[in-house]
This record gives sequence, C-alpha cells and structure tokens, in this order.
Amino acid sequence: MSLQIGQPAPGFALKSEHGEVVELSAFQGEKNVALVFYPFAFSGICTGELCEIRDNLAAFEDGGVQVLAISCDPMFALRTWADAEKYPFPLLSDFWPHGAVAQAYGVFNETTGSSVRGTFLIDKDGVLRWSIVNGMGEARSLDGYREAIAAL
Repeated sequence: MSLQIGQPAPGFALKSEHGEVVELSAFQGEKNVALVFYPFAFSGICTGELCEIRDNLAAFEDGGVQVLAISCDPMFALRTWADAEKYPFPLLSDFWPHGAVAQAYGVFNETTGSSVRGTFLIDKDGVLRWSIVNGMGEARSLDGYREAIAAL
C-alpha cells in the first residue's frame, strides 16, 4: 500500500544519534516535518545530500520545517557521522525492528536492507503534503524541497 498525499502520515518513535526517542507526533501542532530517508551513513551521495540540507537549513527553518533524517544504520554509527559532519538536525535510527518505519513509508529496499531516497513533507496536522522517491544513485534536488515548503 502506498502513501497518498492528503492522508495522515504513519507515526513512529525512533532513537536519535544521541539515544533520545523522537516521536513524529511530538511535532503535531508545532512544526511541519521533512522526513529524509537515505540508504547509508558515510556514503558519498548521502553525505552530499545531508550536507546540502545542513548548509541550507534556513530554507527549512524559515518554513517552520523540522528536518528528521532516517536510515537503517545503528545509532552509534549515526552519532559518529553526525559529529563528523556537524549535522544540526536529528539522525534517526530505523535499525530495529529493521526498517520498520521505512517499510511503513514504502521506501525499504529488501535487497540492500536499507531505505531508498524517500522524502516526505508532513504538515503541522500530521498530514502528508508532498513526497518524492529517488533511486539509490539519484541525489535529491534542494529546489524540490524549497518548492514543497513554499506550497505549505
């Protein structure tokens, strides 16, 4: 079953790179949320994408959007990567049950055991407003985020 624009986004609770539980529902009524699923910490395209978000974070913050980056990597790998790259947004571990949140969003790749490059913009009411899914080797465009945020 694929997610449809206008339907409630699947809820979740995942540990951040610091071991803190982050729940999607905590942002309801407060902030819009950009879920950025990516395949692997420390990989070239993933690092480039998250560094581009880091370097252009104002585009998200100005739109009242909280970035949550999600992968199936373990928490400790995410902490090391976040520290190395100075990511100012949470990196969430969908490690166990392995890929459950990626599966709920339809972006889990059974062959690699990772998520594909799926992005979901959720409004303050918890409703899915925009999404795009790219293949493993396809980087996302920052312009796509900007257009979706402006449309909120």
